[in-house]
Amino acid sequence: MIRNLTLSVLAASVLIGGFAVDKATAAEETIFIPGLVYRTGPYAPGGIPSANGLSDYFNLINQRDGGANGVKLVFEECETGYNTKVGVECYEKFKSKKPIVVIPYSTGITYQLIPKTPIDKIPVFSMGYGRTSAADGRVFKWVFNFPTTYWSQASAIINYIGSQEGGIPNLKGKKIAHIYHNSAYGKEANPTLEVLSKKLGYKLKLLAVDHPGQEQKATWLQIRRWKPDYIFLSGWGVMNQVALKEASGIGFPMDHFIGNWWSGTEVDMGPVGAGGHGYKAATFHPPGGKSKLHDDIRKYVYGKGLGAGKVERIGEVLYNRAMLNAVFVVEAIRAAQKKFGVKVTTGEQVRWGLENTHFTEAKWAKLGLKGYPEIKVSCEDHEGGHPVLIQQWDAKAKTWNIASGWNPVMKDIIRPMIEADAAKFAKENNITPRDCSKED
Repeated sequence: MIRNLTLSVLAASVLIGGFAVDKATAAEETIFIPGLVYRTGPYAPGGIPSANGLSDYFNLINQRDGGANGVKLVFEECETGYNTKVGVECYEKFKSKKPIVVIPYSTGITYQLIPKTPIDKIPVFSMGYGRTSAADGRVFKWVFNFPTTYWSQASAIINYIGSQEGGIPNLKGKKIAHIYHNSAYGKEANPTLEVLSKKLGYKLKLLAVDHPGQEQKATWLQIRRWKPDYIFLSGWGVMNQVALKEASGIGFPMDHFIGNWWSGTEVDMGPVGAGGHGYKAATFHPPGGKSKLHDDIRKYVYGKGLGAGKVERIGEVLYNRAMLNAVFVVEAIRAAQKKFGVKVTTGEQVRWGLENTHFTEAKWAKLGLKGYPEIKVSCEDHEGGHPVLIQQWDAKAKTWNIASGWNPVMKDIIRPMIEADAAKFAKENNITPRDCSKED
């Protein structure tokens, strides 16, 4: 695995540019990236493919490209068990190694790190999770959550449900239930769903499920009584599996049951069996492992016996998501190297790289990921407002298939909400928002 491989780079002399370099120089000529992962604990089934996706891509850059513009990447994991306190301890442990970014992989951990990173000058990249209003880069200079957020995702799902009903106006009077993990993560979509309910006229019921999510009898009793037209699920781990089994057990139409992007993985579907057929989930990347980039990982990483997991699990939903996370980090490093004329970047320089992320269709194709839409981040917008796909489970083939085009987010509604929440945070924390017109 890369976490073992890169440690050996630090422990011995290496060849850089054809010359032998001593240990001290070798250590200087690396870029350190910490991984706050959870391979153990109640959420390990989802944490393992995520950790593998990160590890494999950073390893690919080292094996195929010789690093980021020739500088090796050192990716070191710290086991959090998806525990916020432990995650913060991992962050504190890694600070002295001068990380260029921190990837929390937890909304709870992200919230705790937000006030720390401006002081430490280490950007937080909470891709598609964390605090939604961190999308306002004027207030949250050091936090990035592109390509999209929980609020935007919720609006895109409402857009999709509207399209299934023949148009947004037809949502009036419909019943939509949100079953959510009773945590900072699970609650994130609620403000959007409430605002849209008032605006569009659908009836909304919010149903919290306590950690870890195995006990849902009372929740589904309410579902049977209320008879919603659609259910939106913001779960994680075993909570997803239990919810799917309960839905199947009461005969709820699975094509009207839509999970968020943490409630639509292969891990979730296995225990449900045939009863999960037709279930849908949001995603901001296509499922499957047939891209050129996946082929490169098989060749340069697994072909050398360096893979973090099993080769047949390449292309799983959570693997792809973490791989994409790593793609964005590496491209931010490369952008920073070019901008500042350096080989070994700092966290402050990579922060600039993240803020100037711009992936065109041509760039996606060059990276081996054809078919991804454009994403552009800026000083004001750390989210990018990326559209959302809907994928659907085929229980017989045991695979996810794309079930929609790219569903747009409701920027006209979501952005003012983001700015209002960010302004409130700025006032409470005595933060003067940046003037982006003066930023380079």
